[in-house]
Amino acid sequence: MDKRVYFLMIVSFIIGMVELIISGLLDLIAEDLHVTIGAAGFLVTIFSLIFAIASPILLIMTAKIERKKLTINFLVLFLLGNIISVLSPTYSILLIGRVITAISGALLIILCLVMAPRIVEPKYRGRAIGIVSMGVSGSLVLGVPIGLMLGEMFSWRAPFILISVLTALSIVGVYFWMDRVAPRPSVPIGVQLATLKSRKVLFAHITTFLYMSGHSVLYTYLKPFVQETMGLGAAWISIIFLIFGIAAVSGGGIGGALADTLGTKKTVVYAIIIFSIVIMVIPYTTSILPLFLITLIIWGIMSWAISPAMQSYLIESSPETSEVQQSLSNSSLHFGIAFGAFVGGLIIGQAATNVNALIGGLLIIVSLGTMYISMKTSNPKASTNKA
Repeated sequence: MDKRVYFLMIVSFIIGMVELIISGLLDLIAEDLHVTIGAAGFLVTIFSLIFAIASPILLIMTAKIERKKLTINFLVLFLLGNIISVLSPTYSILLIGRVITAISGALLIILCLVMAPRIVEPKYRGRAIGIVSMGVSGSLVLGVPIGLMLGEMFSWRAPFILISVLTALSIVGVYFWMDRVAPRPSVPIGVQLATLKSRKVLFAHITTFLYMSGHSVLYTYLKPFVQETMGLGAAWISIIFLIFGIAAVSGGGIGGALADTLGTKKTVVYAIIIFSIVIMVIPYTTSILPLFLITLIIWGIMSWAISPAMQSYLIESSPETSEVQQSLSNSSLHFGIAFGAFVGGLIIGQAATNVNALIGGLLIIVSLGTMYISMKTSNPKASTNKA
């Protein structure tokens, strides 16, 4: 298989890191820029919100532009956004930097996913998409511990310096290594949204939104939660985020394997049930570190085990619009991150961080209800689902 696919995976990892890397730096940013923890958490909310909305819109607006040229231009814009973040003297300027990186990053991730299958033989296309997707999912969970360690060692600006350097190298790599990729007609937004007329598909996307919201309510503020309830120092907090990241990455593989053996429906339902229980009980494990770490690992695995099973479920439910469903599923996921971070920010300014866990668990429980509605809704166009 073409080695450039792995380069695109690295590029997608670099871009994806920016979204949640703020989560491990909230207290450092709040202290330096003289804002509340909740306001710092809003930097995650605005990024994820723009990311969710911008992807399909930008894909249509740039449909006629050659893909290599487009990728380089948006990597330059992404670099600019990160440089602004590094140099930002105030919260407002940092917010502008986040908006720029969100807009550019939203399209860059899609471009990586589009180019990967175009540069390999047809028999490797699915694998190429999967490899690039690993870069995206890995960045969302490993970006936080990387950012946290750099932030604690130097300052909260250090992770953005690293990303800026890596982005500059990515620009050089794309320019010299990637071939020109001709554009293809995109699917109009109206056509994409029309697929949501199916209750089966609509409630599946609502399920993704809700369980990711529940996850984000606590995960975005995991650092202050651990500091408040366990009193651990920077070294232990870095270890906790790293353990969570490794568990989450493995969760994607576990979820895919379970979907193949148990079926997509059972995997999603069982994972949501375990997920909600773990989130709600984790505040009661903080007095016993080994028990907390075990619970944390289960949380990490469940948080990403649902995604591959849900994507397979959407393909089974609407095979004729499978590509559109993957795009909408990505938007639902990022809307969930944005909403959860926003709700978590409201809570953390008014109550103990334990309440974040409770609200997060409740949102995940509600997602079980929407998944039930989706599964019980008949869809004559759907292929035969696994039980």
